Amino acid sequence: MVSYRPEHFDSNDTQTLWGSVVELYHYRFLLRNLVIRDLKVRYKNSLLGVIWSLLNPLLMMMVYTVLFTILIPDETIQNYPVFILVALIPWQMHTGALNASVHAITGSAPIIKKVYFPRILLPTATVLASLVNFLLASLVLLVLLFVFGVGISIHALWIPLILLTQIVFMLGLGYLLAALQTFYRDTAMILEVGLLAWFFLTPIFYPFERFGTQAEVWGIVFNPARLMRWVNPMASIVDGYRTVLWGNVGGNGPAAMDPLALLRTFITAVLIFIIGYAVFSRSEHLFGEKL
Repeated sequence: MVSYRPEHFDSNDTQTLWGSVVELYHYRFLLRNLVIRDLKVRYKNSLLGVIWSLLNPLLMMMVYTVLFTILIPDETIQNYPVFILVALIPWQMHTGALNASVHAITGSAPIIKKVYFPRILLPTATVLASLVNFLLASLVLLVLLFVFGVGISIHALWIPLILLTQIVFMLGLGYLLAALQTFYRDTAMILEVGLLAWFFLTPIFYPFERFGTQAEVWGIVFNPARLMRWVNPMASIVDGYRTVLWGNVGGNGPAAMDPLALLRTFITAVLIFIIGYAVFSRSEHLFGEKL
């Protein structure tokens, strides 16, 4: 095995989060190349290539618009194409990042066995590649916002914070899934089923306002919208994008984000990140023999 580390890098630093950040900085050019590689692989043998980043959410938006404005009309939701797209694009970034991250280590076995580099680069690159797709797809959303007369308001300044929260959340899950898949190869199959269920438990094609003030299951009374916000960070993230870009049902356009709600979601994302990083860093020395 060829092993290489920058001469001024202390190997003991890899035991800390800051050490990993420093090492990632030293290997930033490799990270960039890995992101480019992931993007090329994603669109390999595709006639339209990266244009699919624009067409995919647009086509899905058209399907849901036909379904919920013609076949099952819901007159309480205005500008439905915008309503669905502001939620669908972040969700597709989420699923794209996780589906790629789960194979980040097992899919790079030949490289891992031959040369040293920070293994955490691999799942990190998949998340960043999904971020690139998100930014490209957002161009479609930007156009539709003006086509439907919604436009961009001052509340859109919340987007960088919402996006940061989502990236931290995806990185944590990506690290965790990449490590688990290395030891348990059925992780990817469980993820596939889990993402399908997760999709329906996230307010993508329906608004939070659709829920009543309370529900009862097995004698336990609870507020369904509040419970979903607490146990499903993506529900809060998606609702955040929708609030600042589209608004709320019965509202007059984009509205301000609730700072406390975003802070709570960000803290949850950080906790997931810490757990994912801890699992990955404590198990990465075994990746070579498991592959």
